[in-house]
Amino acid sequence: GRNCSLLQEMDVIEKQDENCYCYVQNRTIHLQYLWSTLQVKVNSREKFRFEPISEKSNCRNSETVFEFAACAVQILWKPETCTETSMNIKQYGEDVCFKIQPFKTVPYTVRVKREMLDGKLLFFFVAGIFLFHFANSLSRSTKFFYFSGIILGVLALLVFVLLTLKRFIPRHSTFWILMSGCWMASLYFIYCFKENMQWLWSEHRNYLLGYFLAVGITSFAICYQHGPLTTELSITLFTWTLQLTAFVLIYCGVTIPQVAYAVIAVSLCSKGLCYPLGAACHIASKMKTHFKSKKLVFKYLTEEEYREQGETETVRALEELRSFCRNPDFPSWIAVSKLQSPHRFADFVLGFPHVSPAETKAHEEEYGIGSSFLEEQLFETGAWSEQADPANSIHEDENEDEMHKQILFPYATELL
Repeated sequence: GRNCSLLQEMDVIEKQDENCYCYVQNRTIHLQYLWSTLQVKVNSREKFRFEPISEKSNCRNSETVFEFAACAVQILWKPETCTETSMNIKQYGEDVCFKIQPFKTVPYTVRVKREMLDGKLLFFFVAGIFLFHFANSLSRSTKFFYFSGIILGVLALLVFVLLTLKRFIPRHSTFWILMSGCWMASLYFIYCFKENMQWLWSEHRNYLLGYFLAVGITSFAICYQHGPLTTELSITLFTWTLQLTAFVLIYCGVTIPQVAYAVIAVSLCSKGLCYPLGAACHIASKMKTHFKSKKLVFKYLTEEEYREQGETETVRALEELRSFCRNPDFPSWIAVSKLQSPHRFADFVLGFPHVSPAETKAHEEEYGIGSSFLEEQLFETGAWSEQADPANSIHEDENEDEMHKQILFPYATELL
């Protein structure tokens, strides 16, 4: 019901009297503002009073005990006067209103600035994604255990002290009741510290540094004394705690709550689908190996197998040639007219050997054991082969192959 000035992006307002200001949220969701923040900064040469105006600032309208406690402590803790202050406005939260009361007639400036990419939000989001997917491996790391102990001791000192004194609490029900209360108190102190972090750092920097140093060293000493986690139950509970922390970081790392919920749901589904996807891949690999055709395996023949196969194939080819020549459609008269020894061809067709005993003896003398050809191949020197003419060697090889063919197959030339 107040007549307040409406703030917009990139506004720079300079006044010197008491006034209230409001920023009305844009209800349309834009994904380009996913990691964007809006900051309102007020500064002056003299002290002024900064008073938030909203339904939550009135503690009588608090719906829960937690909201009432937060409202009461925020009123007590908030500095009454200052020369410079700033506040961050959530992108899709509630409308924000505040009042400025200067003590002297001195101008003050109200600036509204938008940062399209807030590095802090992006860091929280990426850290949450990383922490969720690697929670299982991080929970088994000794270094990360000590690091987590230091962070827990600094941010939630009451919870850390209660975990340290757990052995002195006989009943589990009492321990869990105290743990719930310590967590609520620690979360509230974290909330208050976040809201007043800039003021605390500027006014009480030395106390904060002393607290961080003392509590950090003490937490590391206690964690080192107890040692890392060993039981599987404690590791599982630590993993779940890390995953829950990851969800909090993801939620705090984006300005659009619907996007945070979608990312959390996708992360849970990806974690839950790993088992059915693994089973499906295993079944698919089994089916693939079952229906896949067998690969051809090439086996190299030994020298003995090569000779046996050569003899077998030669006999089979000769039998096929005899069968072809016995066929009535074979032009026997044309073939006989072109042969030099028709009588030997007729004997071959009737089943006699295709090589005569004299030719076999001549082949053994020429290429068998103790022959002149084998001696030349064994005792041939490398120097003589280098000095020899390559062209003559080629002609000699061709002549030898031709003579070898004539001896082994005396009727091949005649048939062709």
